[in-house]
Amino acid sequence: MSKIILIVIDGLADEPIPQFKGKTPLEAAKTPNLDFLAENGICGQVIPWIEKGKLPTSEDTHLAIFGYDPKKSNPGRGVLEALGINFKLRKNDICFRGNFATVDDDLTIIDRRAGRIEKTENLISALNKIKVKGAKVIVKKSFGHRIVLVLRGKNLSEKITKNDPKKVGVKVLRIVPKIKNAKRTVQILNQFLEKARFILKNHPQNKKRIKEGKLPANFILLRGAGKFRKVKSFKEKYKLRAAFIAGGVLYKGIGKYLKMKEIKVRGANGMKNTNLKGKILALKKNIRKFDFIFLHIKATDTFAEDGDFLGKKNFIEKIDRNLKPILKLKDVLIVITGDHPTSCLKKSHAFGKNPVLIFGNGKDKVEKFSEKNCQKGDFGTLSQMDLLRKIFEIDKKI
Repeated sequence: MSKIILIVIDGLADEPIPQFKGKTPLEAAKTPNLDFLAENGICGQVIPWIEKGKLPTSEDTHLAIFGYDPKKSNPGRGVLEALGINFKLRKNDICFRGNFATVDDDLTIIDRRAGRIEKTENLISALNKIKVKGAKVIVKKSFGHRIVLVLRGKNLSEKITKNDPKKVGVKVLRIVPKIKNAKRTVQILNQFLEKARFILKNHPQNKKRIKEGKLPANFILLRGAGKFRKVKSFKEKYKLRAAFIAGGVLYKGIGKYLKMKEIKVRGANGMKNTNLKGKILALKKNIRKFDFIFLHIKATDTFAEDGDFLGKKNFIEKIDRNLKPILKLKDVLIVITGDHPTSCLKKSHAFGKNPVLIFGNGKDKVEKFSEKNCQKGDFGTLSQMDLLRKIFEIDKKI
């Protein structure tokens, strides 16, 4: 059996961009190394896992890529992000993924990321001084504008809705219980959010940001409520020694949730300036120590959510340049795909298929790695839940 490298380029697929004469950022990018892998490998399409009527989420699509049914295995975005920052969860902790955001006086959302604020330590320190009756509220920095919020106490429930509509120009959603027993949890959380809003509005850092013409981080948007649950580890499920390389907190959390070994890389931060070279070199250095390595690259998704199609194209080219060290690895199956499309025009996750290439056993007639070209590949079109099984089938033929 050969070694397997799985590279997931977040939000890779996209829609045609008028400024690129109807090409997607991937199609417009110069990608000689990705094209080499496609030309000498097998290509196809993967249908992202989605909850009916909803756009694909990063946590669901990644769990599906690894063959875990999100309906049964997803503990909630908050839990995965808490694991990603090495937060020591207790049995009944309720976890949330949070954003510092900007709202007006009527709670209409101006920016869901408060101008992608990064220095939030002082704001978090102030929030952790808030006392509410019925639970302890713990706020931890994730990265950038993101936080993890944990409710710790008795008789708490994760069965509550979010307040983040994932849109700007609309009002913050009202958090409500999904079941009767969650009513108390909602009351505690709303009590905290009310106090947090007052503190953030009057915090010196936000007053300074307003004077500097920056957006204040004056509200907390929450989603992904969850409680830890156990699942089979990747090794238990597949009998393979697995590791991961990731900068983004969520993807670290998923790796840890599945009990993969973390390969740490200095400067790998899940942001636009992440250390791509270091990640690829770490992959090459460690591949003989493991049977399977998952490498995640985040910034393509970030550029798309910012509507920066040129930035996305340029970052794809940067990824391509850094792939060179792994092109000549022997007895290695290289798989490259996305988790879900992210639209630069809509500035959000989108419906559609992900291109995929498998290099190391077999060849079809595809000559360039792109959304359209991969439609013609011999790998065909399959669901995300079937991807790893199909990869293992190809690997056994080596």
